This record gives sequence, C-alpha cells and structure tokens, in this order.
Amino acid sequence: MGLFDKLRKKAEVVAEQHGDKIVDGIDKAADLAEKKTGGKHTDKIETGAEKAKDVVKKLGEPGPS
Repeated sequence: MGLFDKLRKKAEVVAEQHGDKIVDGIDKAADLAEKKTGGKHTDKIETGAEKAKDVVKKLGEPGPS
C-alpha cells in the first residue's frame, strides 16, 4: 500500500467518524468568505462549498476495503 492509499484510507476513516463536523466547518468557512467578499462571489463560494461537502460525503460512505 502506497503513501497515497494510506492517506486516503485515513481520510475515509475521519470523514466517516466526523463528516458532520467537517461539513459544518465548510459551511462556516463559506459564510466567512461571503462576509469578507461582500457577497461578490456568492455563486463561486456556494459551488466550491457544495463540491467540498460532496467529497466529504463520498469519503465517509462505507465501501469495499
């Protein structure tokens, strides 16, 4: 098992155990970015946040080992 595989496995475990907290953090970061940019980049921020949350959810799904 290579380094990348080990890191991915660890990320999967963390996402499975703490996915809800990670998603909350992504939402808070998006809200902060919204405030800092004055709403000028809302679409890009929302798109980025949704993609990040999708990755966390995908990593947290139980799958074949």
